[in-house]
Amino acid sequence: MKPSSSRKLARLASRLLISAALAGSAAHAHEGGAPQPAPGPAQELTAETLYQFLLAEIAGARGELGLSVQAYLEVAKRTRDPRIARRAAEIALYARNIEGATQAARIWLEAEPESEEARRLLAGMLASNDNRLGDIQSHLARVLADNPERIGEHLMELNRALQRISDKDAIVRIVNRLTEPYLQHPEAHFARAQAAAVAEDPLEGLAAIDGALALHPDWEPAVLLKTQLLQQANAGREALRLIDAFLGQRPDSRNARLTRARLLVAQQQFEEARSEFRTLLDGAPGDRDLNYAVALLSAQLNDLDDAERLFTAALEAGHPDASAIRLNLAQIAERRNDIDAALAHYAAIGGSEHALQARVRAAQLLARNGRLDEARAQLREPDADTETRKRLILAETQLLRDNGAPEAAFALLDEALLEHVDDHDLLYESAMVAERLDRIDVMEGRLRKLIALDPEHAHAYNALGYTLADRGLRLEEAEALILRALQLMPDDPFILDSLGWVLFRRGDNEEALEHLERAYAIRADPEIAAHLGEVLWALERHHEANAIWDDALAEHPDHRPLQDTIRRLRR
Repeated sequence: MKPSSSRKLARLASRLLISAALAGSAAHAHEGGAPQPAPGPAQELTAETLYQFLLAEIAGARGELGLSVQAYLEVAKRTRDPRIARRAAEIALYARNIEGATQAARIWLEAEPESEEARRLLAGMLASNDNRLGDIQSHLARVLADNPERIGEHLMELNRALQRISDKDAIVRIVNRLTEPYLQHPEAHFARAQAAAVAEDPLEGLAAIDGALALHPDWEPAVLLKTQLLQQANAGREALRLIDAFLGQRPDSRNARLTRARLLVAQQQFEEARSEFRTLLDGAPGDRDLNYAVALLSAQLNDLDDAERLFTAALEAGHPDASAIRLNLAQIAERRNDIDAALAHYAAIGGSEHALQARVRAAQLLARNGRLDEARAQLREPDADTETRKRLILAETQLLRDNGAPEAAFALLDEALLEHVDDHDLLYESAMVAERLDRIDVMEGRLRKLIALDPEHAHAYNALGYTLADRGLRLEEAEALILRALQLMPDDPFILDSLGWVLFRRGDNEEALEHLERAYAIRADPEIAAHLGEVLWALERHHEANAIWDDALAEHPDHRPLQDTIRRLRR
């Protein structure tokens, strides 16, 4: 019996729908550089399958990705069409549905066993599950064995296929096993070095990459990876010597020159790094990333005119991090004391990820220039979410403290605590303001509440212990509080400073000096300098005390506690 016209139309419609969907998928893959799949067989779809297909497409168009993945998997299971399975895998990956993508990739590989793309996709999905390491190893071993003519390419892709595995040492073991039969290829050694780098074992990586260079001397990818491994092994000078030697033979290698520039930045050789980036920029004057890199280095070197010109060029070239560029332009304007230009740059940042930072900086700029009311207004946003609102309150509190209005700061925090009674940040900040107002009972009550809420809040222990020690109160208890803080954060310079100070208050000058010297070596903070100098002064080591104070004053001429200490002891 001949099919009816309606059945013919339904069949034609289903084929057209599948063709359209697959064409879109293939075009997308082609744009990404992947080979387009060969056209598969036309499918005679049942009404139920056609319904599932339509459901998948409509759900995807509406953003209901979970439903779309489920429907596409049903169609793929019924039809066993590799094109549909591929489409299901793509949708599942977009939806971050690893289990769905794995199922679709299995169907695709079963329907099209010769597809290397399907095998790589399945290996990548299996790598998301550390319990399937044996499966992924067997899949990748087959990819390597079945394609001897492309062995180098597949060896270079091994680590990418394994990147979802969380156990990086397991990656090293898998790569070493998979590459064992292919050690006559430099790419096998390269893969081993890559895996070692990810596992943060630079010495193993260096041994492997030297194997690659022994087989293929002056191979650029291997040289660049070796410089990365040397840097990872804290051998930056050796990395620089290696890249210099390579550039001596291949002076036109942009990748090597870019690597050299980055190495120089890592070693804080900013002037020479800028010169390297400029050489690269001369060859690609419109490159927005290079403009940005040279601009950052020029700003670091205080070459503000050059920095402004290049930041602007990067901005005009459409650099994706426009908000960060505007922050830099605003800082340049601030350094020139061009308040209006700085505020304009901050305002232009708008709703970007840096918007809150820009508002806070704009408020600080206004406050420094005597416009405190405007600064406070800048930080008011009643409709902000809870976290943003809290950050704005804390920023406004800091403005008030810095501008001699601790009472207003305390009132602002108290109001916020009425709504968020157990907020850790608000409790800590309000305790610090209470200490400035000499309301020690309030400070202690709020810090003890914070410690009860968070027994591992090191700064709460330290703040309470230091305040007691500084006022000569309950010194034994103060020392115990600070020691608890130090137990939680053993290398914090401010906690070490507190310990030195309480020991000094208790009369143990020698041990106090030991902790204060360690704190100052970690961070040359002016308050630590004041304490260290005072202990040295008490030990009759006046020359050393004066040297530390003079150095600290040169860096922080307006630091009031440092000035007060020097005036009190030098008189």
